[in-house]
Amino acid sequence: MAVETKKPQETTGLRADARRNRDLIVAAAQKLFLEQGVDVPLEEVARRAGVGIGTLYRRFPDRDALLRAVGEESLLRLVDLAETAWREEPDAWHALCRFLRICAELRLGALPAKLEPHLHQQIRTGRDLHEMRQRVIAVVLRMTEQAQADGTLRDDIGPGDIALLMTLQIYTPPDMPGGQAMARVLEIMLSGLRAGSELTLPGAPLTGDDLRRYTAVRQPSAPRTHLDE
Repeated sequence: MAVETKKPQETTGLRADARRNRDLIVAAAQKLFLEQGVDVPLEEVARRAGVGIGTLYRRFPDRDALLRAVGEESLLRLVDLAETAWREEPDAWHALCRFLRICAELRLGALPAKLEPHLHQQIRTGRDLHEMRQRVIAVVLRMTEQAQADGTLRDDIGPGDIALLMTLQIYTPPDMPGGQAMARVLEIMLSGLRAGSELTLPGAPLTGDDLRRYTAVRQPSAPRTHLDE
C-alpha cells in the first residue's frame, strides 16, 4: 500500500492565493538553497518567487520557519517519488534504480543534506519532521529488502548505504555534456549495486537499525543547575 502524502498542516485553511504564494516561496527557496546555500538573502528568495518581501514574512516570520517548510516539502517529495517508483516499476530493483536516478538528477537527497545541520535539533526532538524522515527510511528499507530477496541487489548492501547514495552529487567537467556525465556515473553506481559483483566492499553495510538509531527522536537535555553539582 502506498504511503499517503500529506501537505504540511500549516497550509490547511489558507486561501488559494495565499497557498499559491506560499508554494512559490518554498519552491524558490529550494532552488536557491541548492544553488547558493541556506544563507541566501530572503530578499532574493522573494524576488525569485515573484512576491514582495512582506508577503514572504507573512508566511514565514524568520529563516528557520522557511528552512523547516523547505525540509518538510523535500521529505514529502522523496516519499512520493519513492512510493511512485515502487508502485509503477515491475520489481524492487527497477524501483530502486529509478528512485536513485531521480535523487541524483534532481539533487533531491542533496537538499536535505544541506538543511539537516540547521534543522538538526528539530529533527531529533520534534515528532513531525522525524516521522516524515522515518517514512523515507521505510520505503528505502522495503525496496532494499525486496531487491535482495529477489536476488537482484547484492547482499552486502544495507538501506543505510542506499540513503548515502541518495545524496550523491555529480561534478560535470566543463567539456562534457551534463546529461552524459550524469548518466555515466549513475550507471557505474547501479552496476556496483547489482548482485553478482565480485568486488569486496570495505567495512560493514549500514543497516535499517543504523538508520533508525541515527534518526531517533531525542529529548533535549535539561539545563544544569547548582543542584546537579
